[in-house]
Amino acid sequence: METKKIVAGALEVAYQEYGTPEGWPVIMCHGFPYDIHSYEEVAPLLTAQNARVIVPYLRGYGPTRFLSANTLRSGEQAALGSDLLSLMDALEIEKAIVGGYDWGGRAACIVSALWPERVTALVSGNSYNIQDIAKAMEPADPATEASYWYQYYFHSERGRRGLSKSREKIARQLWKMWSPTWHYDEATFNRTVPAFNNPDFVEVVIHSYRHRFGLVPGDPEVAAIEEKLSAQPPITVPSITIDGGIDGVCGTTEHHADKFTGPHKHLIWETAGHNLPQEQPRDWVQAVLAARDLACDST
Repeated sequence: METKKIVAGALEVAYQEYGTPEGWPVIMCHGFPYDIHSYEEVAPLLTAQNARVIVPYLRGYGPTRFLSANTLRSGEQAALGSDLLSLMDALEIEKAIVGGYDWGGRAACIVSALWPERVTALVSGNSYNIQDIAKAMEPADPATEASYWYQYYFHSERGRRGLSKSREKIARQLWKMWSPTWHYDEATFNRTVPAFNNPDFVEVVIHSYRHRFGLVPGDPEVAAIEEKLSAQPPITVPSITIDGGIDGVCGTTEHHADKFTGPHKHLIWETAGHNLPQEQPRDWVQAVLAARDLACDST
């Protein structure tokens, strides 16, 4: 499929588009360390339901590029949310179902929380993905801390050099740890690897994992958004949230339920890991359709 490009905010965003402009709009965002291929089976199934599906490469991935050399290569949550909103504006999409997991789920949660008038419904892997940076230094239980090894690794210059040198190997290690029963083939992995060769990949990833712990400053251009996120705003739009039962990096998130003040349903896919849409594409499609139904029922 042809990869399209459009100027949106600070970026020239590369994306794939499925379906016709008349379809009901859906924007699905990938996480780290993955790419748009997380939705390669999901998107055609949704277009069969008359959806128009947009799947962008996030900042620092694939052919997406910064417009200015002077823009901070930030991976902070506010930047991801701003990117998604800017993409909607550039594509003249007034309102859409938005969704994702990991970084992409965070972007979708942010737009849903701060600009609910732009969101028909939300589908979010691991529920409320908005970071509470003020509490980032509060320790978790030891098992959770152990699963975050890569984040602490990226806090060091050793980790930066390791990511520069071994981004493919790090991605493979994380895929294995986070989705222990996902038996993907080499062709599947190799389709995603080129996305890590973006010239800004390392800087964006390193900034993301340092900023969320308050170790580096954010981009002043999105400081106002970050300030709003510090209040941990509720999500009022109709939402379907999902946990993978054997997710190797995130525990269950049922306790996030009070952050969803609109129509909300939480699902647990017992045999899924972290990369929910690529591991169980048909179930992800059903979650999107369920979110659409929630939105219809609430109007």
